[in-house]
Amino acid sequence: MKHSNKKCDSQSQKSSWSFSSKSLSLYGGLLPIMEFVKRIGLLKELEESFVTKKQNAQKFSLNQLFLSAILASLSGVYRLTGIAIFTCDPLVQRILQLKQGLNKDVISVEFKKLGQRGARMLEDIFGYRIKGLLKASGRKEFTIDADSTVKAVYGKQEGAGKGYNPDKKGGYSYHPLLLFATESKLLVHSWFRTGSSYTSNGIVEFLKQAKEYIPADARIFFRADSGFFNGALFDYLEELDWNYLIKVKFKGLVELVEKQSWKQVPDHDDQWTCEIEYKSTRWTKSRTLKAVRGIKKYERREEFGKTVLVPVYEYAVYCTTLKVDAWATHLKYVERAVSETWIEQVKSQLYAATTLTNDFWANDILWQLAVYAYNLSLHVRMQSPTIYREEHRTFRDWFIRIAAEVSNRSKLLEIRLYRYYLFRERWESFATGLLC
Repeated sequence: MKHSNKKCDSQSQKSSWSFSSKSLSLYGGLLPIMEFVKRIGLLKELEESFVTKKQNAQKFSLNQLFLSAILASLSGVYRLTGIAIFTCDPLVQRILQLKQGLNKDVISVEFKKLGQRGARMLEDIFGYRIKGLLKASGRKEFTIDADSTVKAVYGKQEGAGKGYNPDKKGGYSYHPLLLFATESKLLVHSWFRTGSSYTSNGIVEFLKQAKEYIPADARIFFRADSGFFNGALFDYLEELDWNYLIKVKFKGLVELVEKQSWKQVPDHDDQWTCEIEYKSTRWTKSRTLKAVRGIKKYERREEFGKTVLVPVYEYAVYCTTLKVDAWATHLKYVERAVSETWIEQVKSQLYAATTLTNDFWANDILWQLAVYAYNLSLHVRMQSPTIYREEHRTFRDWFIRIAAEVSNRSKLLEIRLYRYYLFRERWESFATGLLC
């Protein structure tokens, strides 16, 4: 065996870097998504609804601004500065046909000009698109979950107010109202509201709008938490012939349930149920409340010189039109907890109400665009049953945020991806399906 006296020099290789490439993109997955956006007709609808009269110095259209915000949300980019930098990406510029990156002030100024009318136009466009998806599902029954969420702000943006704010007590916030179609996870309708709004403020008017975005021949089961315990809402839901299940909360509720006769739930030693006929002074008629009692904990107490353990109960009370017993009602209500996951995705993964200006209606528009980005992500992922079950963040990380080289050699837009990408087969299969 020969032995070499050549030394191994680990320091011999030198390195250098430069910021000189002009054709690398961080968002290779946006190309098939943009082709999907064209295929479903969104691009054409926005162009026809928001006609831009270009001036000589103007280098963008409203359509390009809307899509910049939507694609930025999909890509995990937020705030106006972030969106402006996002539009400098060579692939983003090519698919949006931008000659240069947008200035953050341009987005703010143009959305402010659109005002309330522009916000409501977008609301209708996106709402009727969701109606189309619900119809296309072939379902005849839908569970609709209403909820609200608080989004704290750290300035004094127009319309931000003081109200319930668990993240920053006493701070300013917005308090959007949301309505999900549970079976599909789609966000059917939303209102962007001031932080001083109570949970159920305007709920009847909200549902009057929302029902326009739900197939008229569908049977609806409406579900909501105690913030929506409202006699006017019950009257309206009964007028619509929608079944409902809403948690109960009012002053004196505990005193009312404590004096009831309780029946033990079969196979559950620590759960009891009862039904109560109740009529609020503000209601047009009485309704049956269904209650569940469970043991929260045991407390030590002295009785006749002995220490005994006494159960402390917690109660869950519901108002419903469902023809089931109180325990089945309780189990049906517990299912709505999944909507909290979707709200988290809307706020924390699509960054709704994170990109803000100092104008309320511009912020409403930015909210609508981020909400549609959430629905668009679902619509895209619906093309695959396995990918549909993923959270948006997971989908974004392996499909959208993939490095790509953008070809500038011809009019045909082409991207080159890394040959040994870990998810290459999955990416190619799904991207091909989007274009069919």
